[in-house]
Amino acid sequence: MVFAGTVITVCVDAVPMEDGTEARMEVVRHPDAVTIVPLDAKGRVVMVRQHRHAAGRALLELPAGKIDEGELPAQAAQRELREETGLAAAALRPLGGFYAAPGILTEYLHLFVASGLTPSPLDPDPLEMIDVVRVPPPEARRMVARGEIQDAKTIAGLAMALGVEGAPGVV
Repeated sequence: MVFAGTVITVCVDAVPMEDGTEARMEVVRHPDAVTIVPLDAKGRVVMVRQHRHAAGRALLELPAGKIDEGELPAQAAQRELREETGLAAAALRPLGGFYAAPGILTEYLHLFVASGLTPSPLDPDPLEMIDVVRVPPPEARRMVARGEIQDAKTIAGLAMALGVEGAPGVV
C-alpha cells in the first residue's frame, strides 16, 4: 500500500506474468457502489447536477454512491436516492452492473431502476451541492449522443435501462 485515504487506497501489486517475469501494477481500491436510474410518474429520468472537483466542472449524472460496510446494494440504492434526490422508490429493479475503470480501479457498480417515487428526503452529504433535474428518456439519449452527459456510470446506466436511440429499451 502506498496511500490510504478516507475513501480510496492505492496499492502497487507485484503480478506474476506468463513469461515468468513480474509486473508492478497500480490499483486504486474503492468500495463497490450503486447507480440508480429513477423514473418519475411521467417517465422522466431523475438526475442530479453537481460539481465534480476532479472534472473541474458540474456534471449531469444519475444518483449514485458507495455501498457502506454491511449494507446491501439495494439498501445503498434507496439511501443514495433519498440523499441525492429526496425521493424513495416503491420498487427497485436490479439491472446488473459493471466495473467503473477495471484497468486501475476495483469499484463495481450495481445498477438499479427505481420507480414508484415519493418524497422521502434524507440529510444530504454536506459536501454535495446537488440540483435535481428531470429529463425525458429521448432527451437523455440525445444528451449522451451530443456529449452533454460525460459521466461513464450515467452513460452506461442510461444505455442499460433505456436502450440506445431508436431502440425500444427495456424500460
